[in-house]
Amino acid sequence: MSPKSRGRPPGRGRAKRSSGSPRELRLSDIALRDARRIVAVDDPLQAELWVSGWLGQAWLTATLRERDAERRFVTELAGRVRAHPTPHGRAALEALRRVCDEQEREVLTGVLTGPAAAQPAPAWTDRVDLVAGDDGEPEVGPESVRGEWVPGAAWRSEDVWGGDRVLFVEFDGPSPHTLMARISDVAGAFVETLDVLRPGAAEEWSRLRAEDPDAVPMPLRALPAVEVLADLADVLRVTDMTLPRNEDEEFVRTRALAWARCRAYLPGFGELAASSEDERRELAADFARSGEIIDDEVTRSLTEIFLDYGTGYLGGGPLAWGPTAVELFLTYYVPRKVVLDAAQRHRLPGALRAWIRFALTRRGVEPRWIARAVEAVDESLPEFEEAFDDASTWGPAKQIVTELEARGVDLSDRETVERAMRELNAERLARDRQEGRFDR
Repeated sequence: MSPKSRGRPPGRGRAKRSSGSPRELRLSDIALRDARRIVAVDDPLQAELWVSGWLGQAWLTATLRERDAERRFVTELAGRVRAHPTPHGRAALEALRRVCDEQEREVLTGVLTGPAAAQPAPAWTDRVDLVAGDDGEPEVGPESVRGEWVPGAAWRSEDVWGGDRVLFVEFDGPSPHTLMARISDVAGAFVETLDVLRPGAAEEWSRLRAEDPDAVPMPLRALPAVEVLADLADVLRVTDMTLPRNEDEEFVRTRALAWARCRAYLPGFGELAASSEDERRELAADFARSGEIIDDEVTRSLTEIFLDYGTGYLGGGPLAWGPTAVELFLTYYVPRKVVLDAAQRHRLPGALRAWIRFALTRRGVEPRWIARAVEAVDESLPEFEEAFDDASTWGPAKQIVTELEARGVDLSDRETVERAMRELNAERLARDRQEGRFDR
């Protein structure tokens, strides 16, 4: 026994061993540490962008079944600050309160009026900001409305084909800025990217495009801010439900902030309605009378396919046939979802060219931009031919219809189709069991 250890109780002086592995840091833990960066900033917009980025990471990294990842992030962070109040903890909650929804804001307010209230507030919460006056113009508001952003001028810009649009909304407040969203309207509306730009960015963007002779025209149209924000909210909702999630860096960073700006204007489902059946019938009849193509049963059946795709996949409507829409139609939609007989397949390219000319002429598109969309038909045909003949690319519905037709089933007879479907499902189930795909 050494002199130093003589007389010590057993175990004294020895390093203690951990009884378990250290707790893995959660995203909220890392964000709380990073919140020191926003304690000293004097711009609330920077604080909002900081917390928007962390909420974006919570949304992006959530599992497919997890729908409340952002709410869990807020709850965890609030719990940490409640238990151990710090200046940077209060700053994180103050930033969250500026961008979260009403339900989450109640949780944060409870913490911020409790123990965290004794911590110094970040500099950007002490600013007197602008609010809308009675005449609609911004004016200095009372302390109770500090930090409010007031939407001002707004614009929508759409390309000549109706396949892409850009939204701009300017906001007055402690740090005036422009919220920009670029939206693809092919295969359903989808926000491709978001950004926060300086005031005047919309006019500058439009000027730069006008100076580029090769740029597709996207005229800027001034609209009420409430209309543009409702448009943005509606597409953001769809984008959030679309898989895989949008991993664009600026989109992830700005998504929560954009929701904070437009959440109050979110329309109900179906309020931005698609084309009616009357419009479909009118378009089909006008196309038949246009002289672009022979009016017969094959043409009418192909026209219905064009209308199905246009109303179901093109956010700009059944006439919004740009090059990207054409490519998607020929290389994905028809091979995967549509059954064509020999006559329809033979006539498809010519009928599609005629439909594009008809649709874009009706939209008022200049001939050179119509020609570019028509050229996309020939560019996509080789891939269409390969994909259409590859049964592995067919969707389930097309596989079933093709199988029923091969068996000689009359698809117009509902009872016959149902009976054939029961037989087909029974055959597939027996085959799967025989091949050992089911565990007993």
